[in-house]
Amino acid sequence: MSKQLHKNFTDGQVKLILKSYLDKKIKISYILQMLRIKRSRFFELLAKYHKDPDNFSIRYERRTINRKIDPDIERNIVKELKIEKDLIKAKEVPIKYYNYSYIKDLLEQLILSNFLKLILPSFLLPRPPAESFLC
Repeated sequence: MSKQLHKNFTDGQVKLILKSYLDKKIKISYILQMLRIKRSRFFELLAKYHKDPDNFSIRYERRTINRKIDPDIERNIVKELKIEKDLIKAKEVPIKYYNYSYIKDLLEQLILSNFLKLILPSFLLPRPPAESFLC
């Protein structure tokens, strides 16, 4: 048997069980065992049934698509893969296969150059003459 309630029981079956519970014909322990749900889920269903018994349904409707990633993320992944493919195909790059160390070196160079761009302006600030440090 499946774990999902909507795959194991129809709406009518669950309605009948909930109605029987409300009429005190069935004990909750038996219902929990039969439906294979916990108490909290049972009381969620019962509250939903109380709100609108005629339109009560256990059908599961997905709100979002779970098998797709965000288009921006997908574009970024494709862009990065193209860069890596170009690295592998480039004649001036000494690699035949996917080379993690070469890409690591490129990233280190990029990080180092960005770091130098950040700290270089502080080195270029005007400094007092060396004699001013002497007492």
